[in-house]
Amino acid sequence: MTSIPIRRALLSVSDKTGIIDLGQALARHGVELVSTGGTAKALRDAGLDVRDISNLTGFPEMMDGRVKTLHPKVHGGLLAVRDDPAHVASMAEHDIGAIDLVIVNLYPFAQTVAKGADRPEIIENIDIGGPSMVRSAAKNHAFVAVVTDPSDYTALISEMDSSGGATTIELRKRLAARAFAATAAYDGMIASWFGFADQGEAFPETLPITLKRSASLRYGENPHQSAAFYSATGPHAKGIGQARQVQGKELSYNNLNDADAALELIAEFRDAAPSVVIVKHANPCGVASAATLEEAYAAAFACDTVSAFGGIIALNRRLDEATARAISGIFTEVVVAPDADEAALAIFAAKKNLRLLLTGDLPDAARTGLQAKSITGGWLVQTRDNGATPELKVVTKRAPTPAELADCRFAWTVAKHVKSNAIVYAKDGSTAGIGAGQMNRLESARIAAWKAKDAADKAGWTTPRTIGSAVASDAFFPFADGLLAAVEAGATAIIQPGGSIRDDEVIAAADEAGLAMVFTGMRHFRH
Repeated sequence: MTSIPIRRALLSVSDKTGIIDLGQALARHGVELVSTGGTAKALRDAGLDVRDISNLTGFPEMMDGRVKTLHPKVHGGLLAVRDDPAHVASMAEHDIGAIDLVIVNLYPFAQTVAKGADRPEIIENIDIGGPSMVRSAAKNHAFVAVVTDPSDYTALISEMDSSGGATTIELRKRLAARAFAATAAYDGMIASWFGFADQGEAFPETLPITLKRSASLRYGENPHQSAAFYSATGPHAKGIGQARQVQGKELSYNNLNDADAALELIAEFRDAAPSVVIVKHANPCGVASAATLEEAYAAAFACDTVSAFGGIIALNRRLDEATARAISGIFTEVVVAPDADEAALAIFAAKKNLRLLLTGDLPDAARTGLQAKSITGGWLVQTRDNGATPELKVVTKRAPTPAELADCRFAWTVAKHVKSNAIVYAKDGSTAGIGAGQMNRLESARIAAWKAKDAADKAGWTTPRTIGSAVASDAFFPFADGLLAAVEAGATAIIQPGGSIRDDEVIAAADEAGLAMVFTGMRHFRH
């Protein structure tokens, strides 16, 4: 049968959003309502006639409600194949009535974990009867409809209204798919909690990844690729996926990827002076901190005025009018900020294609978590690169001045977010030149210096900002040639991880050039 009339419905929900309207719609079609505990009370309080589950099963709810729906009269009514004579005979023999509709959403496990509940409360919020009913109903979707999300109530009511109280196989198949996805996500969250939080495993033997589609995107990295955005279903840090889009066209795959890169970098400056990050193709092309956001934007923009066109901008402060006006001077794809004042919103309103995302806060750059990347036949999983700048070791005869040391730390923070091989020159709290994604470190150093000279030529400066700058390398210099390129560009201080078999050679070259160099003992590859 493709169309099944609904005569009996079982309702048991933790989230009671819309349940009264649904109950009234079902009653309007003459559906018998069977319910449990708090759901039954809510329906009765609304004046609806409800049959208790214990009346259906002939068995009382017990053990604080743990045992109420785990009964043959429930699961027999859900799993029976209605056109199988043997199943029909068993139903008659054991007085099992058919259940045509199940409305269930599960105990709030994720919310319980997120609020910091203790272990007994978390365990108590592992639903058993709910998933069992959902799976039974979804398996038998040829005859039974199952709804696990209140957002689907409208579609169910609409179909019943248009078909005399029945459901079609098309709707039941769609609802069954959503139901199995819901139980898979639910079990995945529980398994993750047991593995990570309860057992303290860094990498559990099985890693459930449960995601929910938040948006279908116009295309992927290229127009011939399809794409969608999925957000994590369990507790997670707020980020681009949870930001409020105030204006502009819908976000593309590349917009989301680049905006995430910008947000991750600006998060490093969450507690710093007003700071601005400009990102292009997931690499920073300009970063600066200053007394005001407007000044920080001007310094970041000056680092690479060409790449900034069509870029992504992230701020660590509330967007103000002056900064919004400055940003509006060129085409910008996306601006990410914790908030924006009314004057800034008014300025951006004239830029219809500019997307403005307000995050409400910036994520903690030091937070823990895992990162995953798909490869052929599997996934690579690692912990986040949340390593803070460790205690620095001076390895040259000359130690850096306080100003050089500050620039070293700034350049090192930015280099952490530049695709390897990464070289970052910085001076007075802003980037001077950035070399990214080259196959050797020497070329990155040369490209960064060339970009700094080009920026100086465009700005009309007498010298590039690499003169007197600090330079950061995301990994050690395997040879002295990369360091010498930095010397040629005018750098006076270097920060790098160290650890090369030629460290002595590199240190000697730095001493000969009169440089100050510090080792971090930590690298920041980003592929």
